[in-house]
Amino acid sequence: MSPRFLDPYVHTNSPIRRLPASVKIGAAFAGVVALVLTPVTQLSVMAVWAAVVVLVAAASRIPPAFLIRRTLLLEPFVLGVALLAWFQPDGRQIFLGVLIKSTLCLTTTILLANTTPFGDMLRVMRRLHVPPLLVTTLALMNRYLYVLADEAARMQRARSARTFTTRSASLWNSMASVIGILFVRASERAERIHAAMCARGWK
Repeated sequence: MSPRFLDPYVHTNSPIRRLPASVKIGAAFAGVVALVLTPVTQLSVMAVWAAVVVLVAAASRIPPAFLIRRTLLLEPFVLGVALLAWFQPDGRQIFLGVLIKSTLCLTTTILLANTTPFGDMLRVMRRLHVPPLLVTTLALMNRYLYVLADEAARMQRARSARTFTTRSASLWNSMASVIGILFVRASERAERIHAAMCARGWK
């Protein structure tokens, strides 16, 4: 598994990458808050922020195809939120506004993650006096995602080497088995990591 599979373009040399992490986090946070507070009928405000996102993406030198793939990967969650507004009065307009706002917020977050190293974001959080336990939890979560991804890749390769059928039902059963075993192994590894941390004085 690539060590940068979560943020493969975070070290790309670009004007946005060279900005201080605090500036990027502040701008992204301000933009997201402004979008959240914008009424769903104010499409012009959303269009302005969409133009800002496109300009930042171009200056970041991140391939548009990568941004589109990442956004589409998480878009089902956005649709789930937007569909809740469909059955309200003027539901179609609210649905469209919520969909656009949520997609822009999601794209802003993806841009931030791929232009700012995660360690820099954690340092900004510490300077802002974010609770240390939360910062530590985020750091461990980020590191553990790579461990889980490597474990899942190994299990999938092992399962593929033992599966010689191409039937869809068998493939889905295989995937369900891998996910179940991965959950068990992840829980066991988390317990071992916690025990090791406690043995070294972590509280």
